[in-house]
Amino acid sequence: MQPCFAPFCSGTTSRPFVVAQLGQSLDGRIATVTGDSKYINGGAALDHLHALRAHVDAVVVGVGTVAADDPLLTVRRTPGVSPARVVIDPSGRLPAAAACLADDGARRIVVGGSDRPGAPPPGVEFLRVERGRDGLLAPAAIVAALGRAGFARILIEGGARTVSDFLAAACVDRLHMLVAPVLIGSGKAGLDLPVVETLAGALRPATRTFLLDGGDVLFDCDLRAEAGSESMEESPS
Repeated sequence: MQPCFAPFCSGTTSRPFVVAQLGQSLDGRIATVTGDSKYINGGAALDHLHALRAHVDAVVVGVGTVAADDPLLTVRRTPGVSPARVVIDPSGRLPAAAACLADDGARRIVVGGSDRPGAPPPGVEFLRVERGRDGLLAPAAIVAALGRAGFARILIEGGARTVSDFLAAACVDRLHMLVAPVLIGSGKAGLDLPVVETLAGALRPATRTFLLDGGDVLFDCDLRAEAGSESMEESPS
């Protein structure tokens, strides 16, 4: 069975479909203590990430991911068109020479508050999102703003803090967790969600698993359906 991308088509600009992805080790690490993360997951997992990019209108990362990894955020390992590239940058930390800002025909967007210092480089759009009472840019407000900008299918690619924030805000429809057959034992952990005191308060999404070439396992989690439900789509990808 192949992972299904059909649900992505349910997204509209008034209600975007949001998928988040995270790659980690068996023990939930996304990097070593030195920050080394290339590559925890194998080639098939990277192929799947690029397929995700090819099935969305916009790929979103936090500025910390850009500073640490300088990703291209393009589609290269699978057929498809590269989506718009969006960087959440509330404090104006985004380097002007970041690879994801390269002018290759795809839309490039910086998301920040009205008080964000500086201006994005020429040709890069600025999407203003008002800060919440906590002073942060609310994930729901970011999704709504991206919808107004014309995006119906959105990928939250990273990093772990950004994915965790969108999950905690219940702004993710689908989570694709790619788990590699490797034990790191220390280093940076993956998801960091609000504390639950009992297991009854834990998220138990309806989930399908796929064994990828090389041993990585994809957990396809439907966050709009609970475990045991029959809502997981079986349409072909």
